Amino acid sequence: MEEIEKPVVRELAGEIAHLINERQYRALRRLNTSTIDLYWRIGEIICARQELEGWGKSVVEGLSDELMKMFPGAKGYSAVNLWRMRNFYLTYRDSEKLSLLVREISWSCNLVIMNKCDDDLQREFYLKAAARYGWTKRLLANYIEAGAYERFLSNQTNFEATLPPERQAQAKLAVKDEYAFDFAELSPEYSEHELELQLVSRIRDFLAEMGGAFAFVGSQFHLKAGERDIYIDLLLFHRGLKSLVAVELKVGEFEAEYAGKMQLYLSALDDQVRLPDENSSIGIIICKSKDRTYVEYALRQSSAPIGVATYSLSRALPEELRDQLPSPEIIAERLAAFDDVPFGDS
Repeated sequence: MEEIEKPVVRELAGEIAHLINERQYRALRRLNTSTIDLYWRIGEIICARQELEGWGKSVVEGLSDELMKMFPGAKGYSAVNLWRMRNFYLTYRDSEKLSLLVREISWSCNLVIMNKCDDDLQREFYLKAAARYGWTKRLLANYIEAGAYERFLSNQTNFEATLPPERQAQAKLAVKDEYAFDFAELSPEYSEHELELQLVSRIRDFLAEMGGAFAFVGSQFHLKAGERDIYIDLLLFHRGLKSLVAVELKVGEFEAEYAGKMQLYLSALDDQVRLPDENSSIGIIICKSKDRTYVEYALRQSSAPIGVATYSLSRALPEELRDQLPSPEIIAERLAAFDDVPFGDS
């Protein structure tokens, strides 16, 4: 092959590979939707007959035996799975919105949500997030165990005012309301510098606590603002958001001036460090404590995307946030952030 032809062939192969991958993805989506439709219909039939005739699990066990005789080698028709189909239908039959969303994710992911979520608003959140970001069963279970829904509703950011709609929901998922730094070994009167050194020395634990999608870039990251030197405590990169993330550590209570300082850092990062294919930088200020109303006022006029969180050093569970969650109407509005981009995009 002529040397001049190789780039042409590689480009053509890449174009065709993209087409093949796209068609395979569409075929898998259609297959998944067909499978969920089938399981929905089976659950509907079982439920209708059960309500009419009043029988229980023993009939489902017999039905499973007969189906496995008719379809030898076919998976999915065990008595346990048939009963899951019945519960699946019962869970979603009264919600037109959710009955459409369940068809966007796999059966295994649906089972995780059905078993671990308590109400329709929580289910809607995880159905939309799993479809939008392509979460696997294991990743979905981890997000539920980590309380991603509660974090999404309770964390304090200005992302809705400073980020484009297609990035808001994922950015809110990336910021917790409280971080547990119980792995840090600190002196009784530790400083911000000591806290930073501990987090860097236990970088694996720190990144795991941040959420798993972060990569470490550096500490005391140096930038120039005119003739002045500025230093960012910790600089991370979020792979999903494709954004640099500046982290500032404060051992006291949040102060409004921290938001102004973070805005300076983010402007400098975007001008001096951010690559052309990366999104705008995001800031996270992690303090020992915060006044939630004060934080809301401080972030309201900021034009840079900033989140404010707290940290704890004990192994005890964080205080319950249930009483601080917004009303169901406001929750529904916030969940609408997932509707701004078609499922499958990120």
